[in-house]
Amino acid sequence: MSRGSNAGFDRHITIFSPDGRLYQVEYAFKAISQSGLTSVGVRGADSVVVVTQKKVPDKLLDSSTVTNMFHLTPRIGCVMTGHTADSRSQVHRARVEAGEWKYKFGYDITADVLCRRLADISQVYTQNAEMRPLGCCMILVAIDPQHGPVLYKCDPAGYYCGFRATAVGAKQTEANSYLEKKLKKKPELSHDRAVQLAISCLSSVLSLDFKATELEVGVVTKDKPKFRTLSEAEIEAHLIAIAERE
Repeated sequence: MSRGSNAGFDRHITIFSPDGRLYQVEYAFKAISQSGLTSVGVRGADSVVVVTQKKVPDKLLDSSTVTNMFHLTPRIGCVMTGHTADSRSQVHRARVEAGEWKYKFGYDITADVLCRRLADISQVYTQNAEMRPLGCCMILVAIDPQHGPVLYKCDPAGYYCGFRATAVGAKQTEANSYLEKKLKKKPELSHDRAVQLAISCLSSVLSLDFKATELEVGVVTKDKPKFRTLSEAEIEAHLIAIAERE
């Protein structure tokens, strides 16, 4: 049992180590970074954008079936980063919760309530021994009837928060500091600028020049509040605009 300072404390999810940490929950965060993907969300003046890498692990796979973008309700979308199977499980649970809310109260659930509900469920996973935390992180986007564009992030520890821009995954630290620099002066981002900021943030921190097939972009705008993903032609147009600007 003598395995250095954290001997035995990472065996059980419900046990604090002497320095007050829950190792299993920290390992869940590590699992998200180990997935090798990075996702970025940016909130503009009248739109919200999420961008993530699209990696098809096998040449034989049908690339149209590989995605990290999901509809939770017609107007709330999300991007998942981390273990794909855990992500699908959380997306399914979110859809069930949203459906039950609609059935019970007769109107669509709002993004902040849905995010809080999922965070509450994730928190229960950190205190019950028969469950494990999900190794995935969800970024939700929607146009709220009261607050306009909203961007929320929910993590395996059960913490959730609203953001102006955020990143998650392998290079999240670098991406977050890039976004902090760019958004320091609180610029009014139009829809196109928000998409291009998110894409250039990804290509800057990963030092890659993306092709349209290597990205997924999900958007909601005030004019079109339904969540949709951009086609390859639309992504290509944004990539050309970025290249011309630089």
